[in-house]
Amino acid sequence: MPSSDEPADADALPADLADARRAFERHLRLERATSAHTVRAYLGDLDALLRTVADTGLAGLDLAALRRWLAAQRAAGASRATLTRRASSARVFTAWAARTGRLATDPGQRLAAPRKHRTLPSVLTVEQADAMLTAATSGAAEEDPVAVRDLLLLELLYATGVRVSELCGLDLDGVDQRRRALRVLGKGGRERTVVYGVPAQRALERWLGGHRSALARPGSPAALLLGARGGRLDPRVARSVVNAAAGAVPGGPALSPHGLRHSAATHLLVGGADLRSVQELLGHATLATTQLYTHVTVDRLKAIHDQAHPRA
Repeated sequence: MPSSDEPADADALPADLADARRAFERHLRLERATSAHTVRAYLGDLDALLRTVADTGLAGLDLAALRRWLAAQRAAGASRATLTRRASSARVFTAWAARTGRLATDPGQRLAAPRKHRTLPSVLTVEQADAMLTAATSGAAEEDPVAVRDLLLLELLYATGVRVSELCGLDLDGVDQRRRALRVLGKGGRERTVVYGVPAQRALERWLGGHRSALARPGSPAALLLGARGGRLDPRVARSVVNAAAGAVPGGPALSPHGLRHSAATHLLVGGADLRSVQELLGHATLATTQLYTHVTVDRLKAIHDQAHPRA
């Protein structure tokens, strides 16, 4: 039976292509533990690719076919980011197909695509982050459970640099108050431990001291953060909380939870943290991703150079 992600015309594909698609989907879901959103993106790209070799089957999926596929999309006006993503999807599929014997060789190894322009989110200054959290603390003074929860959300996002999905997915048994640490589940099902400071601990104690139970219902999950109706906090609600809190800071940028994560990483690096430690905290698979956060530390390097170098 076709999966919910399988296109309506999947049955029109040759048998080997339809079978390969289903097996690749199982590989993504079960072996790689890929998120549902990423699976949909991979399969959408794969469907477009497989339709180009419908007449030849997998035997026709060689480097020339891959290049023609990308060239046609470029001619149709596909963006650099789209081409980069689709080339990546193709490489993942051909590597899997070669590994499982569906292709004699892996043509994707030699497939090049334009590099995606990596844009960085807005970042708070240290002073703006302090102003945002101070305002959130004042807003929670009335003991409104939602306001206390929102304060904890902001404190933990900024203190740990975790992704909003990781924090919203966190259960109570993933919190170690004695060590001031959280055990979160990141991309690819990778688990890691992150730490937080005293202000976040105070916000956590307030939340668990009665405000969480004020929102909990008989059927509430074991989530650390609950929504107003007692369910697990929706990441979309968390995004609106972050955006509103940052927007209330004079001169503050429009900010998403990822921007708050970016702010945390930037402030750690400016404060002297090494890249490897920040990589571990953020859960980046490669150090190259973490290096993107060093763009605002140039001023700090210049200051050190001016202070320490005899020819500055």
